[in-house]
Amino acid sequence: MFQAYSNIFVIFSLMFIGYWLSFKQWFSNRTADTFSKLVLNLSLPASMFLNIIKNFTRDEFLSLFSGMIIPLLSIVITYGISKLWQRFFQVAPTHHGSFSTMFTFSNTIFIGLPINLAIFGEKAVPYVLLYYIVNTSLFWTVGIYEIARDSPSFEEAKVSFHPLLKKIFSPALIGFIIGLIWMLFDFPLPKFIAGLGGYLSELTTPLSMFIIGIIVYYSGIKNLRMTKDLAGVLAGRFLLSPLIVWLIGQWIQVPSLMLQVFIIQASMPVQNSVPILVRNYHGDEEFAASSLGYSVLIYMIYIPLLLMVLL
Repeated sequence: MFQAYSNIFVIFSLMFIGYWLSFKQWFSNRTADTFSKLVLNLSLPASMFLNIIKNFTRDEFLSLFSGMIIPLLSIVITYGISKLWQRFFQVAPTHHGSFSTMFTFSNTIFIGLPINLAIFGEKAVPYVLLYYIVNTSLFWTVGIYEIARDSPSFEEAKVSFHPLLKKIFSPALIGFIIGLIWMLFDFPLPKFIAGLGGYLSELTTPLSMFIIGIIVYYSGIKNLRMTKDLAGVLAGRFLLSPLIVWLIGQWIQVPSLMLQVFIIQASMPVQNSVPILVRNYHGDEEFAASSLGYSVLIYMIYIPLLLMVLL
C-alpha cells in the first residue's frame, strides 16, 4: 500500500513540475501541443506495441479479451445516467453535450496509464489497453457528437466520419493492433526495435504528466468556478462510473487485477482534450476548462481514498 502511494506521489510530482515550469514560462500552451504530439504519435504507440508483446501470450490474451464487455456496459450505462442527471438536475442547455461527455468518459491515457503503472506495474498495461479501446472508440463517436451538439450552429454543422475514424484508429491504437498481431503470430522481436521502442516508451509517463501540469496552469486555478453542473461531472467521474464498473464486476467474473484496473480507469479525471474540442465547436469553454481543472486537482485527494477501498 505504501509503495503504491509513494509511486503515485512521484507521478503527481511530475505534474507539479509541469505546472511550475509553466509558471516560470519554460512551458507554454504550444509546448503542451508538442508534448501531446510526441506522446500520441511516438512514445505511446511504442509503449502499446512493446507492452502487449511483453505482457501477453496468445492464449492469455484470447482468454481475457472477453473482459471488454465490462467497460462497454459501464460506459453505456454511465452515459444513460448522464442524460437522466441533465433532466432531473436541470443542467444548463449551453453545455448539455460537454456535460454528458465529461460525465461519461475517462482520461485513460495521460493520467490513467501512468497511475495504473505506478500502482500495479506493467502487468496492468494489457487491462489498461482493453479499457482504452472501448473508451476511445466511444469518445470519438458518441462523445464528439455530444460536444458538437453544444455548438450554436449545430444544425448546419456536419461531423465528418473520416476524421472520427482517424481519431479512433490513432497511432496508439495502431501500435496496440500491430503488437497484438506480432504476439498472436509469435514473431521474433529484433533487438533494434526493442531498444528503440523502449527508449520511446519511457517518455510516455513524464511527458503525459507535464501536459496535465501545463493544462492546469493555463486553465488558471483562480479562474476555476464550482457550479452544480460541475459537481455533477465530478459525481459521474469519481462516484457513479467506478461504482457501476464494480457492480458489473460482481455479475461478470473477471480476474481481480482486471477489475481493479477497470475501476481505476473508470474513476479518472476528465479527458484533457475536451476543452480543446469544446472551443473548436464554440461551446461553453469555461465550463469544460473548470471541469478539467477541478477533476485533476480533486483526483490527487481522491485516488488515495480509492486505493484504501481497492487494495
